[in-house]
Amino acid sequence: MDSSRISFRPIKLSDVNEFLEPAGDDRVSRHVRITDCDDFLIYAGDEKVTRFTRWNTFTSKEKALSYINNFCIPHPHCRSICIGDRSIGFVFIKPQEGDNKCRADVGYALAAEYWGQGITTRAVKMVISDGFREFPDLVRMQALVEVENKASQRVLEKNGFNKEGILRKYTFNKGAVREMVMFGLLSSDLKP
Repeated sequence: MDSSRISFRPIKLSDVNEFLEPAGDDRVSRHVRITDCDDFLIYAGDEKVTRFTRWNTFTSKEKALSYINNFCIPHPHCRSICIGDRSIGFVFIKPQEGDNKCRADVGYALAAEYWGQGITTRAVKMVISDGFREFPDLVRMQALVEVENKASQRVLEKNGFNKEGILRKYTFNKGAVREMVMFGLLSSDLKP
């Protein structure tokens, strides 16, 4: 797939309805919208997708709308991954502030029916490029991934992230204490 067909935009509360019926093959990224709610519920309500996420599986439109309205829309670097204008996932970078403004966290989720097609890999590549360009003090992007989430680890490795270590018994998620793998990418790691 040609990565020039993928674009990003901030997630909007209106994005809710666009996760239900992905159509076409024109992958773009845009801001999340309120109308993405129903589409968001398709993947965010799927336990296969949310198995490794820090958030629980969404079970109601009201909770999905609240999440989109309170997290995605206010977050300027949260982008909806789209086919046509239908949201099939999201990707974000979260730049840190103050003494930590040299780094940003990366995260993503994609509807299960689109796994294994390289979509998330390309989406992460785009936000990395945009992030280092937009934030002059940013020198590091990082992501924490559960040890069992091999597919997500592969997405990061394909984008040049280095596995920096395992954080043992690092976080409590979905009823259990989890070990996490820390991945990092420095701006100096990028090839021109």
